[in-house]
Amino acid sequence: MAERMTQIPATDDLPARILVVEDDPGMRTLIVRALQGDGYRVRGVQDGPEMWDALRAQAADLIILDVMLPGSSGLDLCRGLRAQPDPVAPGEAPLTEVPVIIVSARGEELDRVQGLELGADDYVPKPFGQKELLARVRAVLRRRGGGVTTPSAGRQRKETVRFAGWTLDLRRRELTDPAGAAVEISGAEHDLLTSFLDNPQRVIGRDRLLELSRTRLGDVSDRSVDVLVSRLRRKLGPDSDGLIRTVRGMGYIFTSEVERI
Repeated sequence: MAERMTQIPATDDLPARILVVEDDPGMRTLIVRALQGDGYRVRGVQDGPEMWDALRAQAADLIILDVMLPGSSGLDLCRGLRAQPDPVAPGEAPLTEVPVIIVSARGEELDRVQGLELGADDYVPKPFGQKELLARVRAVLRRRGGGVTTPSAGRQRKETVRFAGWTLDLRRRELTDPAGAAVEISGAEHDLLTSFLDNPQRVIGRDRLLELSRTRLGDVSDRSVDVLVSRLRRKLGPDSDGLIRTVRGMGYIFTSEVERI
């Protein structure tokens, strides 16, 4: 059994953690990338079971729920969240207090009212623009407070990551080796590296890596993820096998300590 991930509490020094529950891979990736581009820490899952697994692995400061999901609908999941009085870890907010934004192509007033009555903090009908979604996310986080960081709060975001002598500029997507030379990486390689840097010294399963690379690589598989990891290892040099270590039957683990500056 995989070891449970260590909880990372939200602090004034770290941006809010957002969990996106959306079964459409393209839409999920668009939402995740928009939120990441605005400085948030974001995870994406496709259904209710994955949502509960993600929350057990790491708490969230905001959940974005699609209504039309396989199995339990977004409304059912919202109801379930509001029925959970306990936090997922000591020091975290109870799930009843975690803000929820529901998004749906069903824009009927009855659906909006039902979502809000179930405890959702906002309801965003599809299609929506990126700027509108970001504005609603900021507004909900401001209203809820709790010490989480929003980009509009004027606090400095940590957009540079250092590891094993390397530096990654998240905003410019620029990777620099320990000697100070720029190393060109593709968008998929950047996303893969970012996922490792967000989860240092923890095993990350192939399913999570598939999620990150799906839209860039098309019809991906376990093999294509392995190829992408091999490409990233080559970019990181001869010591990268120790930096990104294979955990047989489980996935990969990024072994280096990570510093955000």
